[in-house]
Amino acid sequence: MRFTLGARTLRGATESNVPGALSILKGAVPGLARGLGHMAPTYFVGLPGSSTPTAIAAPHFALFCFARQGRVAPSVVTDEGARRCRHDDIDQKRLPVPQPVLDDDPILLRKAALRAAALARRDDIPAPARADAAEAIASRPLPVAIGPGTVVSGFMPIRSEISPLPLMRRCAAAGAQLALPAIAGRGRPLVMRAWSFGEPLVRGQWGIREPAADARPLAPDVLLVPLAAFDRRGRRIGYGAGYYDMTLAQLRATKPVVAIGVGFAAQEVEEVPTLAHDQSLDFVLTEREFIDCRDS
Repeated sequence: MRFTLGARTLRGATESNVPGALSILKGAVPGLARGLGHMAPTYFVGLPGSSTPTAIAAPHFALFCFARQGRVAPSVVTDEGARRCRHDDIDQKRLPVPQPVLDDDPILLRKAALRAAALARRDDIPAPARADAAEAIASRPLPVAIGPGTVVSGFMPIRSEISPLPLMRRCAAAGAQLALPAIAGRGRPLVMRAWSFGEPLVRGQWGIREPAADARPLAPDVLLVPLAAFDRRGRRIGYGAGYYDMTLAQLRATKPVVAIGVGFAAQEVEEVPTLAHDQSLDFVLTEREFIDCRDS
């Protein structure tokens, strides 16, 4: 594997060592970027729209790890696939492995440590238990009313993420219009595109499944939000790119929306440190309970 900075090869660089790079303690961030997902596999952290990140380790920013990428045919989410909460249909080899570079901001360092620990706990949950947890969440009454005309955005789970598909199917049965996120570009909010079970999906950025580019964009009323960690105040740690923070800020400026985090109880932490641009969740759903964060 060859490491390149811009168009120039880094002299003496190897897969595990880049001369002159800032090193951090192992475990401060996931060494193999475990749990990368809908916020894009990147640890780009900064104010929305900022061209100067406070923490960078994104494959599209300065340091690139080149790998061959092939064409992937559209996929269809089947009833059986949704029922079994499959997580193995993402080509994991296409997800890049960022090399973390963090500054000394204590909040960012604390978030990185909490993220790594929560993702490790999530990865330790056996696949059958993950599937049972997804069904348990879908079987309980929702904390908000879902009916005909309600637009609910979900997400396609990857790696050890909990699957929202059973819950999305329940919303669709109640008459909701479903949507899925698509990455529009670095520093930009997600685009939520209309989608229904049985419709094909294409591989988007980093191989994450999303509706085709010609699918109708929608403004969700309810967002099911993936997460790496959360607390009972509704503070959330994602994967570091800030996509959902930007998306929620944009939507909340135009209409009332409800943000529902979906995860495992094992991902709860005592307190998530926050930055000015962080957006809070209204509720969190786990296999054990639903948490109302609105008055926290």
